[in-house]
Amino acid sequence: MESSGPVEDLASDSEGAGALGSAPPGGRDSDPRRRIPRTDHLLEHPRVTAAGAALGPQVLRGIIRAVQDRARAGQIAPEEVLEQVLAAIGDRPAASLRPVLNATGVIVHTNLGRAPLSDAARQAMLEASGYTDVEFDLGTGARARRGAGARSALLAACPEAEDALVVNNGAAALLLATAALGGRGEIIISRGELIEIGAGFRLPDLIASTGARIREVGTTNRTHLADYTRALGPDTGAVLRIHTSNYRVIGFTSAVDVAELTGPCRESGVPLIADLGSGLLGPEPRLPEEPDLGSALRDGADLVIASGDKLLGGPQAGILLGRTEMIAQLARHPMARAVRADKLTLAALEATLTGPPPPVTGSLHADAGHLRDRTEALAQQIGGRVVPHDGRVGGGGGAEVPLPGWALALEEELAAPLRTGDPAVVGTLRGGELLLDLRCVPHTAQTQLAGAVEAARERLREQSRSGHDGDDRR
Repeated sequence: MESSGPVEDLASDSEGAGALGSAPPGGRDSDPRRRIPRTDHLLEHPRVTAAGAALGPQVLRGIIRAVQDRARAGQIAPEEVLEQVLAAIGDRPAASLRPVLNATGVIVHTNLGRAPLSDAARQAMLEASGYTDVEFDLGTGARARRGAGARSALLAACPEAEDALVVNNGAAALLLATAALGGRGEIIISRGELIEIGAGFRLPDLIASTGARIREVGTTNRTHLADYTRALGPDTGAVLRIHTSNYRVIGFTSAVDVAELTGPCRESGVPLIADLGSGLLGPEPRLPEEPDLGSALRDGADLVIASGDKLLGGPQAGILLGRTEMIAQLARHPMARAVRADKLTLAALEATLTGPPPPVTGSLHADAGHLRDRTEALAQQIGGRVVPHDGRVGGGGGAEVPLPGWALALEEELAAPLRTGDPAVVGTLRGGELLLDLRCVPHTAQTQLAGAVEAARERLREQSRSGHDGDDRR
């Protein structure tokens, strides 16, 4: 067992510098690597213990070893190891995800985590992070239906639905619906709806992975009701209508809506599924072309599918609403267990539905005049030009629908130091300028944003001075 003692007692262990082989000429005691603090001494040091309270022992060991390696390589002196370890711990959060100020003007930004949660949803997740009655009836002491609160909130928010089920994301919802309702039969879908979304993800591949066969009807630009009715037959498992949320086909086009498909599907006894993507529960005046779940159910869809982290403004989730027997069939399918939502998602979704409007709603309805006032106030603090800038819904919702607003145009050289600063700030590069749109930046974070810009400028000045000094030395 290794002896304990103050960190200044620099005897090495197998994780320190003493196991590196023969000492250099001059004797083993002259090797500076012998002065590198031992791992166990560093782990026991009160300052390391206090600084690393939020990190696990394996993470701390990894940080210590990395600093020790730098000392062994001669990059730092052995006497600097302790302070370098403390500095590394201070820079290391428990999780690697970093908060970002979204100054792009894109509300549902997939690369930035889609919908930011409301304060109510965040609090609900915190309260649900310990033991909770997610699948337990506290009154009777018996097992209960999982996520009953989220289910009730969904049915209250969308009364057109008879029942609801929540899974872990929108793709999982479509996968489950296809597997449970389509089985090994044919899934009828228009060729104009064979969608590829981000990162090369194709919905036809997802559907085919369940074992169902895709029956394409119509053409890319024109599909008629007769195309569907001719395809309906004994092998049909379901008819699937997918909202083309992230692109538009314009010109000589035609499509068949849910209301038109209801009659033929009911006559054939075939489920009609509508995947609407963006998660609007009801009509949205700002997005008149965006379909909503309630209207699709009123029009006769047996099952509707949407994501929870888009226009609904909640956590990542797949939402399925529809007829009681359809939801029950989905819930009984073996795949339902594999894609079920966890307690944190269920808590956040319920709070999103029962609490105040989430940030997504506020950003969508932001007043252009108010945005200009905020942007001009920011310009008075940090400079720059106020320019017109259209925001976007993002996340595949409201494709091609501009959201009029304003942005602050700054020097494009600020983009990188803002992205890598604290807080991280992401804007839009356009025409040789960096545009910062305040649509998705909370009022409470505007001072923080101004400080981030000033800090980024100072970093650029320091880099410039360092480069100039280097030229003088040469």
